[in-house]
Amino acid sequence: MERPMPQRNDLSRSLLALDQNSTIIAVIEMSRSNWLVAGVIPGVDRQPLKKLEPDEEGLLHLLRRWQDEAARAGRTISRIAVAFEAGRDGFWLARWLRARGIEAYVIHPASIPVSREHRRAKTDRLDTELLKRAFLGWLRGEPNHCGMAAVPTLEQEDAKRPNREREVLVGERTRIVNRMKGTLARLGIRGFKPALPRAPERLETLRTPEGATLPPNTRAELQRDMARLRFVTDQIRELEAARAERLEHAPETGPNAMIRLLARVVGVGIETADMLVQEVLSRNLRDRRAVARYAGLTGAPDESGAKRREKGLAKAGNARVRRGMIQLAWRFLLFQKDSALSQWYRARTTDARGATRKTLIVALARKLLIALWRFGATGEVPQGVVLRPAA
Repeated sequence: MERPMPQRNDLSRSLLALDQNSTIIAVIEMSRSNWLVAGVIPGVDRQPLKKLEPDEEGLLHLLRRWQDEAARAGRTISRIAVAFEAGRDGFWLARWLRARGIEAYVIHPASIPVSREHRRAKTDRLDTELLKRAFLGWLRGEPNHCGMAAVPTLEQEDAKRPNREREVLVGERTRIVNRMKGTLARLGIRGFKPALPRAPERLETLRTPEGATLPPNTRAELQRDMARLRFVTDQIRELEAARAERLEHAPETGPNAMIRLLARVVGVGIETADMLVQEVLSRNLRDRRAVARYAGLTGAPDESGAKRREKGLAKAGNARVRRGMIQLAWRFLLFQKDSALSQWYRARTTDARGATRKTLIVALARKLLIALWRFGATGEVPQGVVLRPAA
């Protein structure tokens, strides 16, 4: 069942040699109203800066026009490299450009070095200069200029939507329930559970401490909240049923095999396994350090001279994975008490304070994520972990 761990590219530098005399380099500062495109054209002294409407065809026409300018200057262009920061527009433009033979990259915004001045100047023109400088260093193969985000396929992006939609719906369900409880608490009514199946019938029998029925406007508001709650609950059930059907009809297709494998770990449910696989475990991350960094479960040390302190979690990664892993770590202590990871945690928190336990639960979450990553990639079962029988 075990297989060797594959080697991955970390996207921190380009592995292709850069011939700047035959390469057009362009960066795009994207916004909702316009795109600002800056370029480096071989054989042309000026470094053009062009503002466009948000139009991919216009961008392609501009790149071809720059290619013609380079040809008139006596340069043969064999490569066009374009980069832009990850943001609201996502990855669709990179896929569109790649389909037309243009190298397109998406820069991780947090990897761009910026001035630490308190009131630094910031304009789109200055931002394109920063992007261009970082992108040039990356293309030359120099480390620590910027980091690129992996461009997912349309299918990979779409596979994340059910889990993220369910997370939004669960949050909406919680908000509706809390709003209803708050409305009743203002009238002195406590203990009502809106999520129960017979809650709408019980709503009509509620009485205030004075013995009065619910006021008409309050009753109408609660009935509308009940209707919204039923609608949201039905949508959550619909999503869960669709996922169960997908896993049943295509158990070994795409990431479904890894989801089923992780769900065999006692304490890990289908929902958690689906989230982990779609958000982090299906990505081509380089090593265990990259996995921990992507989840934002690494520390933020602050060292200067003799000063040594830890500022806490960096929180620079995927917030969904970080929240899910910390919740899973607490659950793991209940369901996998004899595992090596649980014993490691208990050995360090036997006589510890609550703050120490909270700090170490993050360390446990990081170790557990790395163990699950190895389990999904190589089949290596974490020491002492109990698995459910294979379906």
